[in-house]
Amino acid sequence: MPRLQNTYLNSTIWKILSLPMVVSTLVSCSTPNYPPLPTVASVDLSRYQGKWFEVALIPNRFQRMCVADTQAEYKRDDDLIRVTNRCRKDDGSIEKANGVAKIVEGSNNAKLRVSFFRPFYGNYWVLALDPNYQWVLVGEPARQYGWVLSRTPQLDPSTLNKILDEAEKLGYTRSAFKTSAQTKPLID
Repeated sequence: MPRLQNTYLNSTIWKILSLPMVVSTLVSCSTPNYPPLPTVASVDLSRYQGKWFEVALIPNRFQRMCVADTQAEYKRDDDLIRVTNRCRKDDGSIEKANGVAKIVEGSNNAKLRVSFFRPFYGNYWVLALDPNYQWVLVGEPARQYGWVLSRTPQLDPSTLNKILDEAEKLGYTRSAFKTSAQTKPLID
């Protein structure tokens, strides 16, 4: 009888230990094979920090409570970047999330790893950036998430179209981007 229990236990342990490998294999098989996603050559973090308004995004589950006035603020703190995201919820209240970003080594600050729920980090890649740091296109390699951010609550339509054209050239589905409502600035 003890041998039977050991066999069952070993089988159960093997199933538990192999589950991550199976899940990883299934995910890699179901993920489209995208070409590498280029970023801008470099980002001057002292110019990048400050407040940004979300102008357009590919809707995602972690922002579904936001209905308007989504803003992000970035502040340099030694080797980290402090991130504060705010948005207006359907009931008019403000949702606030604080996180940190780490610079990906060798990326010239164009690739960050951002976390609002440590130890989990997500990609934040700067794909296109206005030379005067007035707007930015941010995304990630699988092209599931994307944001157009601006220093002002709105962008003129020709500038937004230019940015979305660039996103499409990079492999994003242009129609996946939805405009973000900016009704009134949020109070800190």
